[in-house]
Amino acid sequence: MPVWNPWHGCIKISEGCKNCYVYRRDSQFGKDSSVIAKTNDFNLPLKRKRNREYKLVSEYGDVFTCMTSDFFLEQADSWRDEAWNMMRLRRDLNFIIITKRIHRFMHCIPWDWGEGYDNVSIMCTCENQKMADYRLPLFIHLPIRHKYIIHEPMLESVDIEKYLKEGEIEMVLCGGESGESARLCDFEWVLNTRKQCIKYNVSFNFRQTGALFRKDGRVYKIKRIYQHEQAKKAGIDYKGISKRA
Repeated sequence: MPVWNPWHGCIKISEGCKNCYVYRRDSQFGKDSSVIAKTNDFNLPLKRKRNREYKLVSEYGDVFTCMTSDFFLEQADSWRDEAWNMMRLRRDLNFIIITKRIHRFMHCIPWDWGEGYDNVSIMCTCENQKMADYRLPLFIHLPIRHKYIIHEPMLESVDIEKYLKEGEIEMVLCGGESGESARLCDFEWVLNTRKQCIKYNVSFNFRQTGALFRKDGRVYKIKRIYQHEQAKKAGIDYKGISKRA
């Protein structure tokens, strides 16, 4: 999975941030995750090998962007235009941006955004019903060509039917929380989201179980290396109608 982290560090803003994996990992090295700084990979999309080929080639397809921060973080405002420009130049790559700051979106888009770049997909995080009802009414009406909803960490059952029926969402993803202090993820919550997606023919992906997973009333502690594998084994992914088709 190609990853591009133009900057590092973030400020916690909602319940889903409580056990942030970036904070957890940085703490092992005595690093303050609330300090936001550009990384050495800031210009990764334009970096080339000695043979002049791009390091990120089009065969990679999706490039997960800003995974150790939030792309729409206020502290990154002065760097974002340059990042947009690199996405504009690399139309052969699809940049996937996951955010909890969808409320800042319209303040952060480039001059030529229009209805959106076709090679940029935005994932709006909704870890619980409160955040779904705050973020999704904003999200569904924004000029974005490819909109995803992601419940990760999924902290409770979330009703998103009224947002799915708008026909704006391509895919919904669910995943539990990782780490020693992980909060519970219940399989019934995941299945409930899947049911809503099938009703409106929206693609669904169960990404990971998380470290503390309840199924059929039994709670399992699952090691990090098995969390994606166990989610895949559940065999509940669903392919709906995609705007990319």
